Parts: sequence; C-alpha cells; structure tokens
Amino acid sequence: MAKTGFLPTLIFLLLFSTFRAILSANSPNISTDQSALLALKSHISHDPHNLLVTNWSTSTSVCNWIGVTCGSTHHRVIALDLSSMDLTGTIPSQLGNLSFLVSLNFSQNSFHGSLPTELIDLHRLKYLNFGNNSFSGEIPSWFGYFPTLQSLYLYGNNFTGVIPSTFGNLSKLETLSMFNNNLKGQIISFEVSYIHQS
Repeated sequence: MAKTGFLPTLIFLLLFSTFRAILSANSPNISTDQSALLALKSHISHDPHNLLVTNWSTSTSVCNWIGVTCGSTHHRVIALDLSSMDLTGTIPSQLGNLSFLVSLNFSQNSFHGSLPTELIDLHRLKYLNFGNNSFSGEIPSWFGYFPTLQSLYLYGNNFTGVIPSTFGNLSKLETLSMFNNNLKGQIISFEVSYIHQS
C-alpha cells in the first residue's frame, strides 16, 4: 500500500522537474543575447577590418566580443558599441531580444534600411545613437515609448516626415540630435538640455 502512495509523488516530481526545465529553456538568457548578436553579424554585408568576422565567434564568450559589455549581476548584454567600425548592413528584428540593453551605439557606420519595430522591446535603453548612417523612412513613433531614454542621436541619416508626437512621452530625455535629415514640421513641446534639428 505504501508503494501506491509513492507513485503519484514520483510522477509529480518528474512533471515538476520537466516543467521547470522547459521554463528555463524558454527564459531569455545569455544564449538569447548571443543569437541576437549572431543575427546582427549575419546582416553585416561589409566589415572591412574583419572586426566581427574574427572576434564574434561561438568559441568565445559573448561578453568578450568586441563592442559588447555584459552586466555583472545578470550576466546579460547591457551595452553594444559598434561605432566607427566602417560597417555596412541592416538591423535585424532579433536585436530586440537584447532585453537588458541600456546603451546602443551604431554611429559613424553605413547601416541602412528601416529600423525594426521589435526594438521597442529594449525598454531599459538610456542611450541610443544611430547617428551618421543611412537609415531611411519616417522616424518610428515607438521611439517615444522608451521610458528611461536620456540621449537620442538620429543625426546624419535619411529620415523623412515629421517628428513623432510620441517624443513628448520621453520624460527622461536630456539630449536629442536630429540634424542632417529630411524632416519637416514643428518640434513637439518638451524640454531637453540639447536639441539640434535642421
């Protein structure tokens, strides 16, 4: 009779451990960040200095990759700085999976195309710099939904249209730079320490 009571407990423990393993497999972790960065690497069509080709390898930790900084607490990617690397390419939607990202800098390169809406998931961003590239299309309205964003640089691109009214939601914004684009209309009413738009 004692064995009969043991069987349901064993089944429960097996189901619980399986469920926990499935949950942890589906939870974002450093492997998620690695996949996102490898997707970005695959979207780079020109890397004249072979910076990513030689350095972004699965044989080394993501946290040791050039331009990548990981946080000590959660061991996730918190900063990505690919500025001034002469890179050409597009931004993949998978970049939105870098959910711990605080700083993103792609300035002084030749990235082009439009910005994927999945970047809206980077809700921890404080610093965002897409300056001096060849991004085109309208400035996405979802830029206005980064609750902690302090600095936004979009200068020197091919953005068109008007400045989204959602920029008024950026209560933490201190610096905004949008010169050398094809923008029109009024700057919406909000206070930042530095605005440059022409």
